[in-house]
Amino acid sequence: MKAFLFPGQGAQYVGMAKDLYDQYPAVRSMFDRAEEILGFPLRKIAFEGPEDELKQTQYTQPAIFVHSLGMLRLLNERELKPEAVAGHSLGEYSALVCAGALNFEVALRLVKLRGRLMQYSGEQNPGTMAAIIGLPRETVEEICRTVSKEHLVQPANFNSPGQIVISGSVDGVHRAMALAKENKARAVMELV
Repeated sequence: MKAFLFPGQGAQYVGMAKDLYDQYPAVRSMFDRAEEILGFPLRKIAFEGPEDELKQTQYTQPAIFVHSLGMLRLLNERELKPEAVAGHSLGEYSALVCAGALNFEVALRLVKLRGRLMQYSGEQNPGTMAAIIGLPRETVEEICRTVSKEHLVQPANFNSPGQIVISGSVDGVHRAMALAKENKARAVMELV
């Protein structure tokens, strides 16, 4: 069985898809069309940066989405088609396009709106996220309940057994990270 899994935010890097854009007309046309729809210089931001600009959610999400669908187009040209698709967070939009549930233009507009709204929300209420690896769900939930007596923090993504992302105020997430380390989490990483 062939399955395609599409990435979420955090997979971005300056220069992403530049080689594909230069080599493959299908990817080039996708990025060019995306830039027309988005109304901002996606190619410049994704290919040249600066990194601080690419890391802005309003740009990161469309860049990852278009990169993912560029890769999908190349796979489809080689007649590699999945029997199942899935996406991690933002990657769900790429999976929906791959499955035929949304078309590229509609999904890109949704991704643009999602990125802008998330960017705005983060500016209005600064927060952060962290991945906690190696603790049971119940332990992470209890840590969040304890910290939430003074700060905002809660589980946001149950990525897999033993890998949970928490989200909340900066102080809340930092306090929960410290408690996770005290509870012998295998790894605790702030997601920036």
